[in-house]
Amino acid sequence: MTGPPPPGPGDPPPDLGVSSDAERAATAAGTGGTPLLDFAGRSTPYIDYQSIDVLLGLQHPRSGAAPELTFYILGQVKELLFKLVYEEMVRVRGLLDQDRTADAVWSLRRSRRVIELLVSTWDVLGTLAPAEFNAFRDHLGQASGLQSYMYRMVEYVLGNKEPALARPHRRVPGVSEAVQEALNSPSVYDAALALLARHGADIPAAVLTRDMSRPYEPDPHVERAWAGVSRRADPADPLFLLAEALMDVAEGMYRWRALHLLTVERVIGFKPGTGGTHGVAWLRRVTEHRFFPELWTARGTL
Repeated sequence: MTGPPPPGPGDPPPDLGVSSDAERAATAAGTGGTPLLDFAGRSTPYIDYQSIDVLLGLQHPRSGAAPELTFYILGQVKELLFKLVYEEMVRVRGLLDQDRTADAVWSLRRSRRVIELLVSTWDVLGTLAPAEFNAFRDHLGQASGLQSYMYRMVEYVLGNKEPALARPHRRVPGVSEAVQEALNSPSVYDAALALLARHGADIPAAVLTRDMSRPYEPDPHVERAWAGVSRRADPADPLFLLAEALMDVAEGMYRWRALHLLTVERVIGFKPGTGGTHGVAWLRRVTEHRFFPELWTARGTL
């Protein structure tokens, strides 16, 4: 007999109960310190906690080419990491709004590590030889990473507001609303500039009250404010630690884009992309963008 179907993505997770340190110690004493191997029901607590049966049932390659599974799974891994980066950045923004700078720096530190995982996915995808990728590329149709709404939300929460790039998601229920909220909300950088202003920095009102859905325009006052923070270089200064933590994230995202460009050029050369772009030429232009621009330019004034 087969068991009940696994829970779907919208179903509530199974109730796993709650165990305490004392209960875990009692269990270990009862097993003699060896793993629990027998469980009631038709699942295990780990499968239920992580929804493993659902997760491992979500891979549906479209061709018979073996290398496609590498491309497919790495794409899904990236989407999960995009979600994690986005949620961390939303949390950082909230912490900055509350003047909890030290907590924000701690979360930015962790986020940089997540971004490093994202960067490392290109090391795996770069092992696909051109012939291996071409064996399944036609099966992508018009599917392209440019259509990743989770990545678009990461770009928006970090401050790269390009309203036109929200258009692919405008007819997707639930997704459209989430993307628009990310577009219209202040970015992490906006929250950092507001914090600087609260600490006495000369940040123009026009910067703080601008239309948050429009691309950010660098401002010389902001550059001078960050230069002042960097010039002090005081490890005990929360603003200095924030500036460096933001730069860690910005640099990590640049590495992500740069290695994306390099990987695409290595695997498909200068062919057009599946999503309508010229491929490498589009990526090269995108790679030139910098998150938190005055944090970069301020360094040239020190």
